[in-house]
Amino acid sequence: MATTASTPLDESWFLERERAVAWLRLAFAVLAIAVIQLNPERVARFPLMSGLVLAAFLIYSVIALVLVVRRNSVFSSFGAVAAGLDVVWIALIVFSTGGTRTPFFFYYSFPVITASLRWGLKGSLPVAFIGVAIYVSIRLSLAAESIDQPIGIDTIVVRSLYLVFLAGVFGYISEFEKRQNQKLLALSKTAANVAVMQERRRIMFDIDDGILQSLATLILRLESTRGRLPESQSEAIQELQAAEELSRSTMKDIRAFLAGKTDHPIMSGTLIERLQEELRFIQEGLGLEVILDCEPENLNLPAEIERELYYVLREGLTNITRHSHASRVQFRLNQLASAIEVSLEDNGVGLDLRTAENSRGLGLRSMKERIEKLGGELALKSSPSSGTKVSFSVPLTT
Repeated sequence: MATTASTPLDESWFLERERAVAWLRLAFAVLAIAVIQLNPERVARFPLMSGLVLAAFLIYSVIALVLVVRRNSVFSSFGAVAAGLDVVWIALIVFSTGGTRTPFFFYYSFPVITASLRWGLKGSLPVAFIGVAIYVSIRLSLAAESIDQPIGIDTIVVRSLYLVFLAGVFGYISEFEKRQNQKLLALSKTAANVAVMQERRRIMFDIDDGILQSLATLILRLESTRGRLPESQSEAIQELQAAEELSRSTMKDIRAFLAGKTDHPIMSGTLIERLQEELRFIQEGLGLEVILDCEPENLNLPAEIERELYYVLREGLTNITRHSHASRVQFRLNQLASAIEVSLEDNGVGLDLRTAENSRGLGLRSMKERIEKLGGELALKSSPSSGTKVSFSVPLTT
């Protein structure tokens, strides 16, 4: 009964199923005690043992119910442990309440049905055969039988076949239902993917008619302006060329996104190089003093973390250039054995933390969400006229 990785939906269904089983187990426990109270002769041979077994089964049923009702999750092997305990307790109830003449033979169907719900035929048939083996062994143990002649072998065979047949039916139904649910889930995912693609195409046409056409026009105007500048204006020409390349790259990224591609914005291992390019432009174009401290100089980060850090730091840099009015910016990246610590600090006008998210739009929220997705937590320290410091730590191990 191997287990596979489960989703939140699987865990929710697992809990709901175990809660239903727990309530049914408790009902079986209460019913057994009620039957014995109505007919005490059933425990005349082993009164003390049967009393202890029935009381223990009731206590176990209550504990199992409380465990699954009051918790949001239970350990992965809970079902296997519960199935084993159910078989053992029911065997003891059968043994102590008349052996094979017990009125509680049908209790064996409880672990069989619950095993079919949990594992299909792979669970129900083994549990049924275990129940049959225990029942037959009780028949062969005269100490467990009543004073009368033990029940006939033909009855034992019929009851055993009944239990195996029940296991086969419920196991098959459970597996059939599981296959149907998987088909429905696959169809649902397919329908969702089709809807996403349709919506993506609609957005693509809308953007193509607006943003992409505007970018294309911007590129043409940049090319035209660059062509009219004298060669002596080399720095201006270079800046215009850089703006053209950035615009083309932006168009390419937008088209790749709309096509559903997942190309990385940076090559693996080039985070510091790309940051240096961004900071060089800030320093030369805007006149800011820029400091980049990195320890070690060559970071060794997983591709996903490197990609998200680039987005976060670029967004932070954009916020500084647009809002802070700073003259100095400092980046610090420190890679440890199990985490990378990052801080971004400026000496600008600062901000009121109570209105930080509103004042900086989606930028700060985007940074926070990206860091939390990686398992880290973003901290913001600032006050009006005192600059701003953004820091966070991202774990490198899972």
